[in-house]
Amino acid sequence: MTEKRTLTSEDISKIVDGLNPIDWVQMELLAKLPPGQRILPALNATLMIRAGLRSAFTKKFPELSKSEINMKILEYLTPIRMEKHGSI
Repeated sequence: MTEKRTLTSEDISKIVDGLNPIDWVQMELLAKLPPGQRILPALNATLMIRAGLRSAFTKKFPELSKSEINMKILEYLTPIRMEKHGSI
């Protein structure tokens, strides 16, 4: 096992430099929304991800039903690995 170490400011700079710049106008607009509406962009993003996975799995496994495809998506997105009796 590798030893944990504290990040230096140089390490953090390398990480931050690779990220997109913050869109301050977008952040201000989101901050003005009530919490229920603030979460909508994240929910829409997850819908798009699931739709993409559904499309990919449907192409890869054309013989599976919609329910089986949905279980594949759940298995893919769930960090806990299912045992043989629960996995497709």
